[in-house]
Amino acid sequence: METVYFAGGCLWGVQAFIKTLPGVTFTEAGRANGAGNTLEGPYDGFAECVKTEFDPKVVKMEKLMYYFFEIIDPYSVNQQGDDVGEKYRTGVYSEERKHLEAAEAFIQERQDADRIVVEVLPLANYVRSAEEHQDRLDKCPEVYCHIPVELVNKYKV
Repeated sequence: METVYFAGGCLWGVQAFIKTLPGVTFTEAGRANGAGNTLEGPYDGFAECVKTEFDPKVVKMEKLMYYFFEIIDPYSVNQQGDDVGEKYRTGVYSEERKHLEAAEAFIQERQDADRIVVEVLPLANYVRSAEEHQDRLDKCPEVYCHIPVELVNKYKV
């Protein structure tokens, strides 16, 4: 298994979507690349993200990027839907250089590459979110999510 971290705005919808993808074996709501290292915070500079473990024999990083771009606005800085702030920025983080290279190549191959503001950075640190945020849309399907429910469930089997 391999691990990559996707930041796509509020982590609730991102986790609900990513966990349905072929080849994804585990997801966890968390925060990446900020200051602090506890559940209580502070969360200065962190991006809400989803730790994503996947089987590279089933799904390649390039395909995960394709899926990720289905649920984000790649041109928006620090905002996805109604959620605004630095923690809602988009990004792809990993400890594996090959993941970052695949993400960068995916972006550069797009015709709109010059407009895309998705961060692609090494994972500096990661903090797991509190239990109440894990699989939040399963527990509370009526809460606001910037990703339309049809899209969240697009790959659900």
